[in-house]
Amino acid sequence: MTNPIKRVPILSRKGFLVKGSQVTLRNVSKHFGEFCAVRDVSLEIAKGEFFSLLGPSGCGKTTILRIVAGFEDPTQGDVLLDGASVLSLPSNKRHVNTVFQSYALFPHLSVFENVAFPLRLKKTAASEISDRVGHYLRLVKLDSHMSKMPAQLSGGQKQRVAIARALINEPSVLLLDEPLSALDAKLRQHMLIELDAIHDEVGITFIYVTHDQQEAISVSDRVAVMNEGSVLQVGAPGQVYETPANHFIATFIGETNLLEGKVLSVKNGIAMISSDAGALRAAARQGVSEGDTVHCAVRPEKVRISKMKPASGEHENCVEGTVDEMIYTGFLTKFFVKTTSGTVFKAFRQEAGAAAAEEAIQCGDSVYLLWHPADAFIVEVKKA
Repeated sequence: MTNPIKRVPILSRKGFLVKGSQVTLRNVSKHFGEFCAVRDVSLEIAKGEFFSLLGPSGCGKTTILRIVAGFEDPTQGDVLLDGASVLSLPSNKRHVNTVFQSYALFPHLSVFENVAFPLRLKKTAASEISDRVGHYLRLVKLDSHMSKMPAQLSGGQKQRVAIARALINEPSVLLLDEPLSALDAKLRQHMLIELDAIHDEVGITFIYVTHDQQEAISVSDRVAVMNEGSVLQVGAPGQVYETPANHFIATFIGETNLLEGKVLSVKNGIAMISSDAGALRAAARQGVSEGDTVHCAVRPEKVRISKMKPASGEHENCVEGTVDEMIYTGFLTKFFVKTTSGTVFKAFRQEAGAAAAEEAIQCGDSVYLLWHPADAFIVEVKKA
C-alpha cells in the first residue's frame, strides 16, 4: 500500500500562505475588426503572485484582463487556470473577480449591503453573511463604516468597499483594472500599501493593470511591460528597471539619459562607445560587438554631479557641461546639464544632508557628470 501524498502548503516570497490559482495565457491575440489590441501574448502567472501589466493607454492591458475575466473572447489562443482551459466557462464560473476603476458600487445600498450583495445572490445564510462581511470589512479597515452609504465615503473608502465585495466570494484570482487612478497622489500611495497588505493576508493571485510605473514597481512580484498589444519584457521590478530590454522600456519606466554611439571595442564585459558626448564605457549586453551602433542608457540617480574635475582615472565616465536648469523636489534636486556637444543630461542628487555635506551648485555653473560603466546599459543594438 502506497503512502498518501502529503500536500505541503505553498508560501509566498514573504512567507504567507498561497491560496490562489496559476494563470496561463498561451499565444493570446484579440482583434477588433482590423485593429489588433493584443498580439500573441503568452504569460505564466504563479499562484499567489502579485503580477502587474504595465504600459501606456491603449496597449492592450485591460483587454487581457477582460479576456481572463471572461468578458471578452480571444480571437486566438487559450486561457488556463491551474492548467485547465476556461474559455468555455462564462465569467461567473471562473473563480475570478474584478475590481474596476469606477468602483461600481450600488448607490442605494449601504456599505454592508454592497459587500453582502454577491452572497445574497447565492442565498447564503444570514449568519454566514454577517460573519463574512464583517471579516472582509475588517480586512479593508471599514468595519466602523458598514452602515454608511457610498455617497458618504471618500474615494479611497469606496475603492476599499469594491475590493471587499470582490473578495467576499473568495476568488482564486483578483483582477484590478487601474483601481487607484481616480485617487489623488497621496491617497494612491496609501492605498497601494493597503492593497499589498490585503494581498498578503488573502494569499490569492492578483493581476494588476496600471499605466503608472511607480505603482507597478512598488508592489509587484513581477511586471509585464506592454506596448501596442505586445509584451516586451517580464521580470521582477528591479530587473525591469535596472536592465530594460529595449529603448521603449528604458524611457517608459522612470527617467533616463540616452546616448547613441558606435562600439569601438568590447573587453571583459565592457563596451567602449564613441558618442557625441565623448568616449564612454557601458556594460555590454550579449551579442554586442565592435562596429555596432547602440543606444546606451544611464539612470539620473546613478550620475554624480560635481564642480570639481576628477583626478585622472578616478571615474571611468566623465562628461563636462553647464547647469541649464534645476528642479528642487524636496528630497532631491534634478539637475539638467547641457554638455559641450549640446546633449542635455539629467543628474539627481538626494538632499539628505546635502546642504552641509555637498558643494552648492547653481544654474550656469560648469560641472562634471560622473558614473561607473556598470551603471550604464545598452538598450538597443543595430548590427554593423
